[in-house]
Formats: sequence, C-alpha cells, structure tokens
Amino acid sequence: MSVLSDDVRAFLAEPHFAVLATVGAQGLPHQSVMWYLLEGDEIVFNTKAGRAKERYLRDDPRASLLIGGEYRYVRVIGRVREIRDPGIAHDDSRRLAIRYTGALAAAKSMERFSLEERITYRLPIDRVYAYGL
Repeated sequence: MSVLSDDVRAFLAEPHFAVLATVGAQGLPHQSVMWYLLEGDEIVFNTKAGRAKERYLRDDPRASLLIGGEYRYVRVIGRVREIRDPGIAHDDSRRLAIRYTGALAAAKSMERFSLEERITYRLPIDRVYAYGL
C-alpha cells in the first residue's frame, strides 16, 4: 500500500524544486536544491559524479527531500539506491531537463550532461509529511 495520498501524489507530479538533505562531513546536514521526478512510490533525482551529495549519499544513504514552498509542501524520508548505469543516468537527466526546462532547452542541457558522468538516485518513500494540501 502506498504511503502517498492522492493529494500528495498530485502535488509531487507538479514540477516544484526539491531541497535534498543528506548527512555531510562530521555528521552535519548538507542541502542541495534539485530537480526530481515521482515514479510510483519513489522519487528519482540525478547528479554529476564528484559532487558533495554523491560522496555523502555513498557514505550514508539516508535522505530527506522537502518539496514545494510557502504554505504547501511535502517532506519525504527514506534511503536512496544509487544507479551508476550511464544509459539510465543520461536518460533520467534528459527526462528531468524536459520536465523543468522544456524540450528545446533540455536538448541544449543534454549537450553538456552527455559529457558528464551522471548518477541517478531512487528514493523509496518510507515516510511522508504534507502541509497545506
């Protein structure tokens, strides 16, 4: 059974920005603003290899995403799965770019993304908290 209500699922289907929180150096929180996709009961996001979030998620896969803003938001918590398959990671980069920037701008972004080592993460939603929905 899904932990997501229909209202939360509809909200997450909209292209809000997410703030990813990971456990960083010396156990301190680390946050990044990022794009995401909802697929089933998982949040999909992607990053360039070598970034801090990659190191932190490799060391500790626990993550929290805060999505939305103002008086409507959703917070999800879980443990990420890392996917290093270049084909999957670049496809996910393309889907995310189209969702947030449109097809034309996404094609331009993919010129750069295709030269990078990309990593996809899937965050199965263990817990969810919604406000204002």
